[in-house]
Amino acid sequence: MHSLYKTAAFGLAKGSELQSDDAYGVRLFEDILVGVVCDGVGSAEAGREAAQRTLNYMLGNFKTRPQSWDIEKSLATFIKNINEILYKESLLEFERPEMLTTLSIIVIQGSRLYGANVGDSPIFLLRDGKLQKLSMDHTTEEQGHILTQAIGMSEKVEPYFFENFVKAGDHILLCSDGLTAVLKEQEIAQKLPLGASNLVKYASKKVGDDLPDDTSAVTIQIKQIDQRVRLKQQNLPIPQSLAKVQVIDGYRLERPLIQNERTWLATNKGKKYVLKFPPKEAAEDTQLLDLFVQEAWNAKRLKAGFFPKAVIPKNRTLRYYVMEYIEGDTLEKRIAKHPLHIDQAVDLAKFLLRSSQYLLGFNLVHGDIKPQNILITKRRDKEVFKLVDFGSIVEIFSIASRAGTPSYLAPERFVGEPISEGSEIFAIGVTLYQALTSRYPYGEIEPFQKPTFKKPKPVTHYNKKVPLWLESIIMRAIERDKNRRYKHYSEMLYELENPKKVKPYFDPSASLIEREPLKVYKAAFTISAVLNFILILMLLG
Repeated sequence: MHSLYKTAAFGLAKGSELQSDDAYGVRLFEDILVGVVCDGVGSAEAGREAAQRTLNYMLGNFKTRPQSWDIEKSLATFIKNINEILYKESLLEFERPEMLTTLSIIVIQGSRLYGANVGDSPIFLLRDGKLQKLSMDHTTEEQGHILTQAIGMSEKVEPYFFENFVKAGDHILLCSDGLTAVLKEQEIAQKLPLGASNLVKYASKKVGDDLPDDTSAVTIQIKQIDQRVRLKQQNLPIPQSLAKVQVIDGYRLERPLIQNERTWLATNKGKKYVLKFPPKEAAEDTQLLDLFVQEAWNAKRLKAGFFPKAVIPKNRTLRYYVMEYIEGDTLEKRIAKHPLHIDQAVDLAKFLLRSSQYLLGFNLVHGDIKPQNILITKRRDKEVFKLVDFGSIVEIFSIASRAGTPSYLAPERFVGEPISEGSEIFAIGVTLYQALTSRYPYGEIEPFQKPTFKKPKPVTHYNKKVPLWLESIIMRAIERDKNRRYKHYSEMLYELENPKKVKPYFDPSASLIEREPLKVYKAAFTISAVLNFILILMLLG
């Protein structure tokens, strides 16, 4: 279930029909939610086709809409285009308008609700127990209930557009007119919080499961407002240059921490902090700005000891966010001097798995686990780890080719497969292998290189102190075949916490004597004994 919205969509065909002429759906695309209901005109020869095509067109185009387009322009353009497409195709195929459908659509971005409708499929907002109709019907009652506008009816269409705010606790309903033909607004208000399925089934039951018209509904509950949009819309300049001793909102810049000079060590009232600024290009590139806003938002909300604490100051004069400064070395620097001790490596493995499990609770993965992004610091005289680089964090199952460092990417990531628990476990395994051996299991992989994953040497080949149970865990984590690798963090963590239950790992290409040496030696001994016995009998004979 999504943290911002609870959505549902459901429909039933009229009477004893098996197919409905309605089409409906609700989708979440990055920072926007889109809900659509289309009611194919029953009297038209291609009403069902028109409804389905309009639904697919609207959802597909909002998924890939140009980032420079605002929601209003997107709605107007997409409605205009699908109307022209269906109208012209209908004239070619039927010589008259027969691809006809109503359209009701809403788009939620942050706290803003944008909507449009063509036809008589209504849109409602339930707030504080009061139901309000947001759409306007395009109908006339002079000669019965007749549509005055529909998608595909004429060369041009004039949708009804509306815009409003939403707040936590609001419920939104898009439905075909089959629902309002059966239920009164008071009944809709009562059943709407229970979701689309309950609403439509209640209507069907009310008429003895013999609905007079196709009946569909999309329901959306606003659980909380997406703060990322508010952060993006703040009118804050992006500094094009930064300099030592420059003071920004009380923070004095001391020195850049990375080469691009967008991450700085700063002091404020004698205390050290880290200030992270967006790339200069984000001033013109909305995609880069989106990425930075997402990074800052993740940094702020991931409140766990696995990561540095971070805040987004309320009264900023420039676009940046602030992190606590952590004294210590990176794991990369530490293992350049000497490999980790066994107990440290086990602690590191548990830390990486538990931090990954925490991220999974937000449907996120780190995306770039490696020694360079792991800090070793002290807490109460004990060394502990911290995971840094909020900029690499992405949603799990993202196909994000930019996320990750080649030497730590699982083989499947090089052929376009999405980030998963399994691919993150591979990165954890490579990090542990490197921490104990100071080597990459598959060699260092350069950007844009097409790697070949040859059989890696066992951890004990380079470090004899590593126990076999730990070697088995690491070798299974870096398996080239994802089906032989751990699929979930919990599986690997369980074995780390229960060394006696770890099964020996063998590469599938290993010889029988490598995989089962004891059995081979026993078999050889048995065969030798039998041969010797036969030889003795022959000599005695």
